[in-house]
Amino acid sequence: MISYRGEDENVPVPTIGKFAALRAPDVRTYLIGGALAMMADNIEHVITYWVLWGKFHSPLLAGFQVISHWLPFLLFSLASGALADRYDCRRVIQAGQVLFMLVSASWGVLFLTGTLQIWHACVLLVLHGCAGVLWGPAEQMMLHDFVGREALPSAVRLNATFKSLGVLCGPAVGSLLLLGLGPTGGIFANIAIYLPLTLFLFRTRYTGHQRTVGPAPVRPGFRDTFRVLGEVRGDRLLVGMILLAGLGAFFVGASLQSTMPVFAQDLGAGDTGLTYGVLLFAAGIGGVVGGLVLEATGWIGASVPAAVIATVLYGASTLVFAVTSLYPLALVMLVVSGVANLVATSTAQTVVQLRAPQDRRGRVLGLYGMSSSGLRLGSGFTVGALGAVVGVHTSLAVSAGMLCLAALLVGRASSRATR
Repeated sequence: MISYRGEDENVPVPTIGKFAALRAPDVRTYLIGGALAMMADNIEHVITYWVLWGKFHSPLLAGFQVISHWLPFLLFSLASGALADRYDCRRVIQAGQVLFMLVSASWGVLFLTGTLQIWHACVLLVLHGCAGVLWGPAEQMMLHDFVGREALPSAVRLNATFKSLGVLCGPAVGSLLLLGLGPTGGIFANIAIYLPLTLFLFRTRYTGHQRTVGPAPVRPGFRDTFRVLGEVRGDRLLVGMILLAGLGAFFVGASLQSTMPVFAQDLGAGDTGLTYGVLLFAAGIGGVVGGLVLEATGWIGASVPAAVIATVLYGASTLVFAVTSLYPLALVMLVVSGVANLVATSTAQTVVQLRAPQDRRGRVLGLYGMSSSGLRLGSGFTVGALGAVVGVHTSLAVSAGMLCLAALLVGRASSRATR
């Protein structure tokens, strides 16, 4: 039986009803607002990437778009977790949302005046990534505050599901705004989509610290923040879950989306543009449908073995997708990988939350974010750079196979720690 640090180490998470987190009214509102904010995040990518390519035709800038989105997670997630530990998480999230809106407004002004330059784009892309970093640890602490320990697995899984829905809808809505209002009108309209979450946080009484019992967290600082790394090292299960999330990010990460045009062309099922759209939809719908089905059935609980098995399944389904030449099988594998990825990440994140010391939960979650999001930069090398040498199909297959092997090793080490 797995015990969890930070509350009662001898009490496991009990089995609870379906969609348990939705019993808390604030959770329902937060999930909708979070899905809208995630959709707005992706809408901004759709509009700005289209404008930047049309204006500059720079492959280097296109590469920087990916780096600027994930590098802030690698550099600043621990600091963001320290802020969430010390301050009202509502205000930390709002600061991130305001930064998102300011970036969208700045894009709009530059589009409107026709003064956009490459250095403007680089600055705004980095700020957009920093806004996402602020959101991460504080959001997870709010979920814990909303529902407590018992319903936390449900809250984390539903939050991941609703965010997957936002990611799924973002490109479609962004394309509609781009076609209907143009890039300038679309990017200004996008600002309003961030508002529901921002305004809701003024209304809720939860701060991310209501359920915290124990000493007040220390003032955030680099010395204390990195001291947490030493403390976490002694908990092998906690380290295992953080490492497991990082492995998925490093070996596959964001590479599926970036390489999808290659697979669409090679699979060649009819019109390439339609094939591309259907493949992207299949990759996104797996996380949404899978999350809802798992929450409705309760088939999988928050356990270390579940996270390991789901990660192996994520790698195996990605490997099959990489090597198959059958379009229907490729679609099925993308849906399976979406379900497996949601199970793996939400389960690992739940275990990390429950094992983290209360007064340092934010920093531990920041460490998890640094691994699960920041290491997505690595997929640009494991799939992208290697793909330039051996082909994308081979590089993705090799990376997915390495993910399976590494996840099994983490699972073995974690099982020893449990015993």
